[in-house]
Amino acid sequence: MSSKAVVVDYGSGNLRSAEKALVRAAHEAGLDCDIIVSADPETVVRADKIILPGVGAFADCMAGLCAIDGLKEALVEAVQKKATPFLGICVGMQLMAEWGLEHGRHQGLGWVKGEIAPLAPEDKALKIPHMGWNELNIKKPHPLLQDVPSGTHMYFVHSYALRGNEDDVVATSDYGGDFTAMVVRDNFAGVQFHPEKSQKAGLTVVRNFLNWRP
Repeated sequence: MSSKAVVVDYGSGNLRSAEKALVRAAHEAGLDCDIIVSADPETVVRADKIILPGVGAFADCMAGLCAIDGLKEALVEAVQKKATPFLGICVGMQLMAEWGLEHGRHQGLGWVKGEIAPLAPEDKALKIPHMGWNELNIKKPHPLLQDVPSGTHMYFVHSYALRGNEDDVVATSDYGGDFTAMVVRDNFAGVQFHPEKSQKAGLTVVRNFLNWRP
């Protein structure tokens, strides 16, 4: 019996890029997994894996999620009550935090401690947003990083990052100072980088997520 991985469509994110990466990773790993893009709360609740991509501002993405009747509640039921494995990508990861500080102070899902704060490189010559390839510094071994050694390059595009959470950080990167690149708590994980744009290494993370049994 095939499993179902749902990419949540809430009006923000590289949906098709994420979908294509999931399909390719499932195929290369020989997994019998249907990849579905959906905004339907019932589909999300019934999913075996949930992926929340995100591009843009924290507040706009949170508003988009809340604007679809029952979708936020479906995510909470699936992820927090049913312990469905969850992967947040870029702003999808940031929404897992307690607060976002972009254009004001906005409440997040609160699944992990901390707030989403502006990047503040010590080297003032470094441009914001942080855009391009950067190394992962793996702090803790984790199944999602199987076959992804420390020093692997991933692709980033962001101006904000998670701050105030040491316990759940699995990997960091350096852009004029360390910032959180990956966070995992229980059955939910978030990556600040874009695995769908990170070539073979990114597909490895996606494959690991599809295989993940937290």
